[in-house]
Amino acid sequence: MAQIFTSLKEIILASGSPRRRAYLEDLGLSFRVSSADIEEKLHPGEASLAYVERLAQEKARVVADENSKNWIVAADTVVCFEEMVLEKPDDEQHALEMLMRLSGKDHLVKTAVCLLNKSLSVCEVVTVTTHVFFWDFSEDVAWAYVQSGEPLDKAGSYGIQGKGAFLVREIHGSYSNVVGLPLCEFLEMLIRHELITS
Repeated sequence: MAQIFTSLKEIILASGSPRRRAYLEDLGLSFRVSSADIEEKLHPGEASLAYVERLAQEKARVVADENSKNWIVAADTVVCFEEMVLEKPDDEQHALEMLMRLSGKDHLVKTAVCLLNKSLSVCEVVTVTTHVFFWDFSEDVAWAYVQSGEPLDKAGSYGIQGKGAFLVREIHGSYSNVVGLPLCEFLEMLIRHELITS
């Protein structure tokens, strides 16, 4: 099968996310994975946009410390409801509470992508926001989903690309952004820095 894009330089993906890795594989990009272990904790008074952009940059910089000449891609995704950042749930009960808070309402999903090359002093960050609307589901429905196990490692307690797709009535904006990597903006960054060609 013919590739859509050809990599001109290898990329290091600073993420252990299987969804981000799958996107890069589907596009035929040449990359390797080096997960960044950082503390993901909201600072007092920190806005969601500043938070997600800071985390993406911190992930990229951790990996760049040992790969200063390489191109590093890092991303972070947060779910925001009424200016509150909804992280991954602590346990099943927390996941249920989060889902019921979102039931019948809309929320925002923000993903920041950082492209970094330490030796070239390049650090570009792009953030994309998608509006997501949930239908008004019952607590029994939410609990059945929690019991599937899927919500427990997901920001906002759901995965749109998995079983959690049934929670979503509609979205306004980028679908891939909700999954964890806004593909249009990501590819524009790579093309702009001549890392890939079609």
